[in-house]
Amino acid sequence: MLLLLLLLASTCFCVCLQVDGQTLHVSGQKNKNKCVCEVNSTLWSFPALQYEEVLMQVQICEGSLKNLQEQVALSSLRLPQIQSRMANVTSRLEPFQYLHYKGLYNVLSLQLLGEKLNQLETNIGAVHSQLNNAQTQKFSKELGELRTSIDRMQTSDTVNMKIVTDKLRYLKNSVESCKTIPKDFKGTHSYCRNTLMTNISEPITTKISPYGKSYTSGSWGRQAQSDTDSQQNSYWVIALISGHIHGNTLRVYQTYEDFMAAAKHRDYTVAPSYSHTNAIEGPSGILYGEALYYHCYRSADICRYDLITNTVQRVTLPDSGVGFNNKFPYCYYDCRLNSDIDLEADETGLWVIYATVGNHGNLVVSRLVWDTEAKTLNVTQTWETRLFKKAVSNAFMVCGVMYATRYVDEYREEVFYAFDTATGKEKNTLALPLEKVAKGVASLSYNPTNKQIYMYNDGYLLAYQAQF
Repeated sequence: MLLLLLLLASTCFCVCLQVDGQTLHVSGQKNKNKCVCEVNSTLWSFPALQYEEVLMQVQICEGSLKNLQEQVALSSLRLPQIQSRMANVTSRLEPFQYLHYKGLYNVLSLQLLGEKLNQLETNIGAVHSQLNNAQTQKFSKELGELRTSIDRMQTSDTVNMKIVTDKLRYLKNSVESCKTIPKDFKGTHSYCRNTLMTNISEPITTKISPYGKSYTSGSWGRQAQSDTDSQQNSYWVIALISGHIHGNTLRVYQTYEDFMAAAKHRDYTVAPSYSHTNAIEGPSGILYGEALYYHCYRSADICRYDLITNTVQRVTLPDSGVGFNNKFPYCYYDCRLNSDIDLEADETGLWVIYATVGNHGNLVVSRLVWDTEAKTLNVTQTWETRLFKKAVSNAFMVCGVMYATRYVDEYREEVFYAFDTATGKEKNTLALPLEKVAKGVASLSYNPTNKQIYMYNDGYLLAYQAQF
């Protein structure tokens, strides 16, 4: 016990302050009233390597910060310029976005042009094998030039795609004109030799629809082709009963007198209901021979209702992008609901006028032929125009020429455009006045038997004499 006390009496403790601020207690020995401690100095050695690493990180961070500050300053300087450019691009893009969202625009691609060119090459080959004349040889030469242009487009941008597309459309229209229309088909009608109408008379018939003024959409006219003596003076009326869009009844009068008196009519029910697949859609139909031709309910099909057998035959219009169900109606001032597909007749036969996505919403004209032996309805030819359908109030066919109208005011329309299917040429400088008694035009159709034009004018029935 004495030894332990002596040992404790000779022991002491030193208090040392570490670099990190902590205190360290170290035991030592008393010597002449002093506490002598042995301290390991390595505990306070400076971490040079760690310091260098931290210093390097600080330098890197300073460099990155400086670089970032320079980029921010540059971005702040260029941001107003970028915003100005974006505003300009946005304003330029808006019309195309509208067309895109409305389904009226698709990208012109070399692949699509190539496919169209291949199809056209097949058509020209078929026509050339039948005719083998100077015209078909010219087609082949122009086709070769187009092929060269498209090949050049694949390696350079020196060829304008729009120009090539327009040339392709013109050549396609020329081939369609040459394919089956007889060269002298206009010669069989002397008044067609002048090519275009010269004027349109004032209304020579003005009558309220037998269904009443409340039915503002429909079509009417005289029998466009008379297969029998009883059909020669027949008049017909279609009124769209369901929402001014759909109908299922054709009303026929045997004489003009009966029509004017709204007496002795016969009603044909083309479909069991307004929503049946064979119901009438849109204010356009034509009574041609023993059948009514019209746009089938919610489809890209044309229906033929046979008045003798009460049966319906159909044909689908070419091109998967055919507009229907109010996609490409006649508009210009006010859009006429579901007027997408328009049936017409003239001296050369039956026609259908419509628009497609592939032709960017522009008017397309197809020729219809009823095969009496096979009992089938066929589309034999198709022409594409550059006239936007929604910029047109209505259209009709005369002597193989499509005429388009536009709104002038509440009491006037104007025929301003013509497209000749025999030549593929367009003319947009016409100014033929067309009087009316109400603002809206539901339908226009021409009758080759008496050269009259029939308008369904918001419940009023008007007739005009075409002049050549």
